[in-house]
Amino acid sequence: MARTKQQQPESNPSLSIKSITKSSVWDIQENDVFRMWEAATKDAEVKENIHHYLDIFKSAFLIEEIKDDPLLVKKNYEKRGYKVTQIKFDENLKFAWAIKKRPIMRVTDLTYENIRHITAEKLLEVIDRNFGGGWDSLSQSIQDIILSGFDISTTTLPKDRLHKKGGMYDKKVEDGFDVLEIEKGGWVEAIFAKLKPEQERLRMKFSDKPEGDEDDEDNDEDFEVEDNYSSHDEVEDEVEDPNDDEITEDNYSTMVDLGSDDPEDEAANMIDYVDE
Repeated sequence: MARTKQQQPESNPSLSIKSITKSSVWDIQENDVFRMWEAATKDAEVKENIHHYLDIFKSAFLIEEIKDDPLLVKKNYEKRGYKVTQIKFDENLKFAWAIKKRPIMRVTDLTYENIRHITAEKLLEVIDRNFGGGWDSLSQSIQDIILSGFDISTTTLPKDRLHKKGGMYDKKVEDGFDVLEIEKGGWVEAIFAKLKPEQERLRMKFSDKPEGDEDDEDNDEDFEVEDNYSSHDEVEDEVEDPNDDEITEDNYSTMVDLGSDDPEDEAANMIDYVDE
């Protein structure tokens, strides 16, 4: 798998328990979790809503409450990759937790919340574990999750043509894409992936109070409108392999850009094999 250097997500020290979300929680590590909870032990609101805040952390971390002496079981948890801490709100409210970041090992571990918090290299490793079936082996729901965070392109070429100098492969790598190659007999499917740039999200505010009411601002609710439409969902390609002896630059390359935001651009970018 070809790789480009990508910066790993870093912890955000400005995040607190009250500002963390099920998306941003994927940017922090175990020590950040401990820091946030220790800083919030004097906060009455956090104390009254422990389960609410804990549920947010559980979306990205495995958290086990330790009933026995944490010092006695600490080594056992550490061998399993956990970190152990004690959180004390007061004499009557104490917790001992073993915490470990949820691993993203399978395509079913991918979610809309964590997809933008992994690298393209990590994504392709996860896809490669999916029985080596390639892009089309992924369910439509998994493809939609991936496309919400990454620009994806695929091409299937004869093995000896994939790395042609100056070809599609070289251009994609130069453009910052990571590449996963999956062999299929004498042919190779190349999956190119690059994290999408941050985009402004359309937010709509609704209020059931009349305009001018003093509490309008406090009672507005934000709704995120996410467009998961992808025109390739409606396109079915039936590709007949050309005769290897008659392969040319024009008829052996199929490139489907699955990351376009414009459905018309996606359809225009599809290059089908030329029928014999």
